[in-house]
Amino acid sequence: MTDDVTHGVRDDSPEAHVEETVLTAGEKRKRGILLFFRDLLVIFVVAVLVSFLIKTFLIRSFFIPSQSMEMTLVEDDRIIVNQLVPDVVPLERGDVIVFRDPGGWLLPTADPQLPPIQAAAEWFLALVGLAAPDSNDHLIKRLIGLPGDHVECCNAVGQMSVNGVPLDEPYVALPPGDTRVSRDDFDVVIPEGSLWVMGDNRYNSKDSRYNRETPLEGFVPIDNVVGRAFVISWPVSRWSWLDNYPDVFRGVGEGQG
Repeated sequence: MTDDVTHGVRDDSPEAHVEETVLTAGEKRKRGILLFFRDLLVIFVVAVLVSFLIKTFLIRSFFIPSQSMEMTLVEDDRIIVNQLVPDVVPLERGDVIVFRDPGGWLLPTADPQLPPIQAAAEWFLALVGLAAPDSNDHLIKRLIGLPGDHVECCNAVGQMSVNGVPLDEPYVALPPGDTRVSRDDFDVVIPEGSLWVMGDNRYNSKDSRYNRETPLEGFVPIDNVVGRAFVISWPVSRWSWLDNYPDVFRGVGEGQG
């Protein structure tokens, strides 16, 4: 006798197995796509975090806002700055350094009003070190004198000297016909914890020489140094390493203070 009451039916036909297989493959594809996007998100977050740490502690980008370092650097060049200088790597004469305004060097400027999307994009690029919206709050010059150095200009042939040693400066840009590396004479001894800096475009640079009336008398505190510029990163046609010309300062020795 056949029992007409059925508590459950199992379809073992080949068609049913095919349908089950198709559903399982679709679920796997969906899961694979979700895992792919999850991995992309993780990679993106890690990349942002690493970029932020690099920008905060190792290197960062700045752009050149003026002509004071021509022809070594021209306006709108982008540079990469080694932030291990001077806390880990010592400063050297001839270094091209970026530093915060010691006070009174820069005129006050208003922050530009950007559209919200552009402002957000610039904030993110600055976060990871690919933009430098604060470049106008910093200065870039060549380090000439370390603490204790005696720096003076100019001798009979127009050279500047450090600790009595005349300098032959190949990086200096002078107007046609001029041979003096500074329009105005000066004679200073660098105080402890401070630096003397000058632009390579000597007749168009508001550097230590022309900030003597500021509270720090033109000297730059070492604590204000952000780092040493070591490469021009943009535009591609300008890509080059930035030399600190050690031969120029060879034999200068230690300052006497």
